[in-house]
Amino acid sequence: MSFKKLGLSEALLKAVEKQGYDTPSPIQEKSIPLILEGSDVLASAQTGTGKTAGFTLPLLQLLSQEPPLRNRPVRALILTPTRELAAQVYQNCKQYSAFLDLRTAVIFGGVNQKPQVATLRNGIDVLVATPGRLLDLHQQNVLALNKVEILVLDEADRMLDMGFLRDIKRIIATLPQKRQNLLFSATFSKEIKQLANGLLHQPILVEATPENSTVDSINQKIIRVDKAQKPHLLVKLIKEGNWKQVLVFTRTKHGANKLTKKLIAENISAAAIHGNKSQGARTKALGGFKSGDIRVLVATDIAARGLDIPLLPHVVNFELPNIAEDYVHRIGRTGRAGASGVALSLVDIDEMAYVREIEKLIEQRIVSEVLPGFEPENQLTPGSKSAKQNNRNRNTRNSRPSSKSSHQGNQNRPNRAKQGGKRNVR
Repeated sequence: MSFKKLGLSEALLKAVEKQGYDTPSPIQEKSIPLILEGSDVLASAQTGTGKTAGFTLPLLQLLSQEPPLRNRPVRALILTPTRELAAQVYQNCKQYSAFLDLRTAVIFGGVNQKPQVATLRNGIDVLVATPGRLLDLHQQNVLALNKVEILVLDEADRMLDMGFLRDIKRIIATLPQKRQNLLFSATFSKEIKQLANGLLHQPILVEATPENSTVDSINQKIIRVDKAQKPHLLVKLIKEGNWKQVLVFTRTKHGANKLTKKLIAENISAAAIHGNKSQGARTKALGGFKSGDIRVLVATDIAARGLDIPLLPHVVNFELPNIAEDYVHRIGRTGRAGASGVALSLVDIDEMAYVREIEKLIEQRIVSEVLPGFEPENQLTPGSKSAKQNNRNRNTRNSRPSSKSSHQGNQNRPNRAKQGGKRNVR
């Protein structure tokens, strides 16, 4: 099927062609006609399958069917969880509206608000925003939302994970009751469905792919290694594989900074991107990574849904996320738009529980291997029972208290190690 058969205008078809696209993805094919009809839509699709165009293209067409309103009040509001994703959606809107008389703006925190305020006061039709900055400027009476015709929640599950539910409800309270609502998400949870029930009016459910699945074009692999050896193994993989562009995920901001310094010490150009970095630093790091000046971008999960890097070949989980769904979003940065990609996870024995949760979520086993010279002390495979449990059983047998002194036995008994588990966020 072509984009033309979806009912898009000539101006949008021209813009899509200019971007090099000729065939809609499954989520675009299913959602665009429904949105053009004015339906509320609850859509789910894999990361990297074109969700953004799935709502921006029909949204722009609906707005362009009528002349711009006087003073150009905000007619379409797109909410995103992160600054990076907001910037990405904004760029898409700008590209697709190149031949339309529509104005688009983006606002987010972490930067000076004055340029954003000036843009808003000149009048815009489409506003892309993160919840915090939007509420802040609304409270300052910089913008009004009483003319919004279309509301989009992009990556809604991530917004709930990041604690934006209260802000979302406050924003919705400022909008007209009569409007079209679009909720796009990579995953569906109970909380997402509850949000949809309170927000959407007779929504049409669109699922382009199985929930929480990973695209076939991504080659997933686990390399088992001791925690202390992970930095050395990563350096070896990058250098010997001659990897030119690698996105590496860590679990913490401190971990991202620490790993970045180690890579730089090995003469590998690297930069970290996370919530403690200023927006200027984040933009500079991402720009350098896209241009090739920076070889490795080390990121926390704040970047998992906002990075759009064409033909990114490698994603590495230096540490597995403690929420299984985040694994899907992380590796979804590669294998986008039909391109192939490789997603490697460096897994130590303490992360085996996370592996099982991930495999359960995506309903498939991930190939696991050990590299020569980096053999872990404990050789358990992901399907085995907890290594910590094995160690406890072995240590307990070796340190049973003698009949002479139960007190001495208690001193010899090893402490129970805390096991990592899935954080109950959803």
